[in-house]
Amino acid sequence: MKYVLVTGGVVSGLGKGVTASNPYLNSDAGTMSPFEHGEVFVLDDGGESVIDKERRGDYLGQTVQVVPHITDAIQEWIERVAAIPVDENEGPADVCVIELGGTIGDIESMPFIEALGQFSYRELDGNVKEKLSRFCHVQIENIITLYDVSNIWHVPLLLRDQKAHEAILKVRIAMVGKYTGLTDSYLSVLKALLHASVACHRKLCVDWVPASDLEGATAEENPDSYENAWKLLKGADGILVPGGFGDRGVEGKILAAKYARENRIPFLGICLGMQIAVIEFARSVLGLRNANSTEFDPNTQNPCVIFMPEGSKTHMGGTMRLGSRRTYFQGSSSKSAKLYMLNAADLKGSIFLVNPDMVQRLEDAGLSFTGKDETGRRMEIVELPNHPYFVGVQFHPEFKSRPGKPSAVFLGLVAAACGQLDALLKKGATKTCRMSNGSSTIKGHLYDNATKLANGSLDGIYRNGNGLHV
Repeated sequence: MKYVLVTGGVVSGLGKGVTASNPYLNSDAGTMSPFEHGEVFVLDDGGESVIDKERRGDYLGQTVQVVPHITDAIQEWIERVAAIPVDENEGPADVCVIELGGTIGDIESMPFIEALGQFSYRELDGNVKEKLSRFCHVQIENIITLYDVSNIWHVPLLLRDQKAHEAILKVRIAMVGKYTGLTDSYLSVLKALLHASVACHRKLCVDWVPASDLEGATAEENPDSYENAWKLLKGADGILVPGGFGDRGVEGKILAAKYARENRIPFLGICLGMQIAVIEFARSVLGLRNANSTEFDPNTQNPCVIFMPEGSKTHMGGTMRLGSRRTYFQGSSSKSAKLYMLNAADLKGSIFLVNPDMVQRLEDAGLSFTGKDETGRRMEIVELPNHPYFVGVQFHPEFKSRPGKPSAVFLGLVAAACGQLDALLKKGATKTCRMSNGSSTIKGHLYDNATKLANGSLDGIYRNGNGLHV
């Protein structure tokens, strides 16, 4: 229901009564003199006065006053009359026209002026919110009433009382990359982040951090860019390092992974992002200062990441590990395993991979390679078990993310960034997912500590044959 208030200023007799009627306290408008007000229309609504209610004991012995009793009665009367159908259609009219007659300052109009002033403060009732929700496709809890308040400082309290802050909470993700000048370079990553943030009921804010701006050289050459890059990184709820090629910005990405690891900031590394996380761990935790990838330093004495193509080892072209690959989880207790139990996806490969000869040293120091290929030689997923969320994946999960079905590791990042990860992981044991070959509960193939049951399954979990084993 919309209400239109017609009111005059300090001059009467301007014709307001042509579209509405005048405010008087007469109990029976039919006895009003036409000499004073012309022809009087007596409407269908009837009604009862405040005095009637007082005589009946409705106020339980209270002192009946103009405010709040008369003003409340006027507002109730307006709402009651507005709800009366005006034609053959069922239900109330769409618009109710109210006239505040006479002139401002007339003593007989003062109760009506006060009542209509209070009327504008009223919060939307449930029926109005439901109607708005239906026609505007907005959830009821996201419809906020902002009525007039006596002081502007009451507005934040009004929003808080209606939990508006929960509807507009943001999650800030720092994207540390090489191609941040053209955001379309990471379009699939952006979409995957958006899918995950929607699932977590958060508004996504991406802070673009040029990886090279985090490096010491930038601090000398362009201090402002260096300071701004670190400000964005430190202000983020989560950090994401996407894939890429070439050595430009690699040291900045390593610094971003180090900051996330040491400060327990949720982190997700994709492809190269996983590789730099391993390199950083080797440098900082194992003390291998010159640890690197052979892609960037072919002569490094501590190659954490090496060239492992499936085809030619001399030609770069045509050596990328493409298509859907199986990843085998090394147990079901890791965060990534639990997340993929919530939402399965096919995985993509790469050619530069963690050096399998260094895996044992890295794991002894606390890094955990929770996902491997079928040979056990290619590391597909890495985690820090004692970190709120520090995950790296060798594949590209962003390509399989969809609205309503976000990528598992992206969902984990955003959920960790907004404090929802623990609750999310509790759903992993029983959640049923929709996969490309139909609906199935995510099953798994486990290594290491898996226990074989009498029926031949591992910990009661079977393989699903869908390109992902968890």
